[in-house]
Amino acid sequence: MLKSMTGYGRGEVNAFGKRFSVELKAVNHRFCEVVLRMPRSLMSMEEQIKRFIQSQVARGRIDCFLGIEKSAEGTTALVKVDKDLAAAYYKAMKELQEELGVEGEIKLKHLTVLPGVMVLEEAPENIEEWWPAIREAVEIALEDLIKMRVTEGEQLAKDIGKRVGQIAGYNVRIRERAPYVAEDYRTRLETRLNDFLNDGGLDPERLAAEAALFAERSNITEETVRLDSHLSQVYACFDTNEAVGRKLDFLIQEMNREINTIASKANDLEINRLVIEVKSELEKIREQVQNIE
Repeated sequence: MLKSMTGYGRGEVNAFGKRFSVELKAVNHRFCEVVLRMPRSLMSMEEQIKRFIQSQVARGRIDCFLGIEKSAEGTTALVKVDKDLAAAYYKAMKELQEELGVEGEIKLKHLTVLPGVMVLEEAPENIEEWWPAIREAVEIALEDLIKMRVTEGEQLAKDIGKRVGQIAGYNVRIRERAPYVAEDYRTRLETRLNDFLNDGGLDPERLAAEAALFAERSNITEETVRLDSHLSQVYACFDTNEAVGRKLDFLIQEMNREINTIASKANDLEINRLVIEVKSELEKIREQVQNIE
């Protein structure tokens, strides 16, 4: 099946008291390029995520956005108490009381508000343990992305298939016209030579030889056969799960080569008209192929 290179996918997983969310946006690109945007704390996982995405996607630029939030059941922060610092504050306050002659009881609430006595800290976490959850979120996003790519690919296949069928029809008409090209040339050559010669006489053997030489030079059988072969290969690309964008692009180039050769060898108005129709369809297919993985 054909797959488009454009698409979007989103995945979300709750684990370890976190909500891991992944967004994937894909656009056309000659190769597979993955660009990650994520918290600095997860930079150590960058290559793992890239390799995983590239194992599922053959071509396209993939922008991956990874976000982490605390979930409803998230872990509670830890309160760290610096007892030594509190004792130092208490001692200093007592000394200040004595020196200034200030009376009053030093209470706990007076100490806890002082800088550094009580500090709120996040509980230590093992980031490496998060990988299975992150991978799952990426998998879900990739499933969405690939599903969209397949849907768009089906539409591209329908359009390309229709145009390939039209080209095949034009190729049949070119083959049907080909036998008459040499005969038309013979008739035109005979008329011109008879007009040129004063006595109106013309050596039949010479005329036959010239016509045969032209028929040999203008023979387009090989080109029409190769064109049909390329068209069959395009159809075959519709039934594979492999990335075929580059192969299709190559086939379009080869078909253009064959149809240009046909035009130059045939030297016939009707065939040239059909060639123009074929080239028009090939150009439309080429534009569509740029979107295929």
